Amino acid sequence: MKEFNQKITKSILTGIQPSGIITLGNYIGAIKQMVRMQDEFKSYIFIADMHAITVPQDPEKLHKNIRSLVALYIACGIDPDKNIIFVQSENEYHANISWLLECNTYFGELSRMTQFKDKSSKNANFSAGLFTYPILMAADILAYDVDYVPVGIDQKQHVELARNIASRFNKKYGPTFKVPEAYITDFGTKITDLVNPTKKMSKSSANQKGVIRLLDDLKSIEKKIMGATTDSDCQIKYDPLNKPGISNLINICVALTGKTINEIENAFKNQNYGEFKKYVASVVVEEIRGIQKRYEEIINSEKLDQILNENIKITRSIAKEKFITMKHNMGLYK
Repeated sequence: MKEFNQKITKSILTGIQPSGIITLGNYIGAIKQMVRMQDEFKSYIFIADMHAITVPQDPEKLHKNIRSLVALYIACGIDPDKNIIFVQSENEYHANISWLLECNTYFGELSRMTQFKDKSSKNANFSAGLFTYPILMAADILAYDVDYVPVGIDQKQHVELARNIASRFNKKYGPTFKVPEAYITDFGTKITDLVNPTKKMSKSSANQKGVIRLLDDLKSIEKKIMGATTDSDCQIKYDPLNKPGISNLINICVALTGKTINEIENAFKNQNYGEFKKYVASVVVEEIRGIQKRYEEIINSEKLDQILNENIKITRSIAKEKFITMKHNMGLYK
């Protein structure tokens, strides 16, 4: 059984969908913060592959992405000794718990979910899973009696639904779940698109020249940064409103070097954009070089399977116990 620091008393749970390779924006904005949080909380991190299939997926690509994502998170500093990392679909009790929760969730609650309304409006032939997946999300959370669920403000509604379902179930069938709280994360520095710096860096961007993925070729990364959109002012100054391109490059430097904005501005106050871009490129390439080296070591070793095999045993045992408790409380056959 995994041993956690006994001084850590609070727990969190984070789900990550295996949809493409992590970007530099994901790494700076979220993963580096998760690395910090792993020293503050008992942490469950799962690959939400069952959530991914609410929309069509290529089976071969999905399978590859699941394994790759685990390896990449570990390469980025997510310590398997400090986190319980597992694959959602490997734990059948998530789906079992979800069904019991579905029978205690109202249709109206689901139909009001903002993300469902947004996604279903774009495709009339959406799956039933797209409609009910917030209940599966509730099952993911409630199975482990976690204290907090780190989410952005756009996901808060899902945690509120999980809280409502848990409270309703407890009132109807007796104490069963810990009612979790949303841990609203205004995650780290927001990194924007290199070509269009007024938009966030997104792996689904139409112009991939503005997106850096952590497994991109290093020469390609350097080329993308050197071609980043700037302005005609030629001053290396932090001004997100009037100089979004340069400000974005400064943010990248600050996040990866630990230097302050003022230190970056002062160091390059007499230099041109080309020289500054070369510096940014060198910083990014050096950071990603280390990640890629660790990734290759992990993805091609038995360590990854050992981590996942150990952790699925842990999480399956915890979730099974919760499922049995729910069955007992609801009067189902034992």
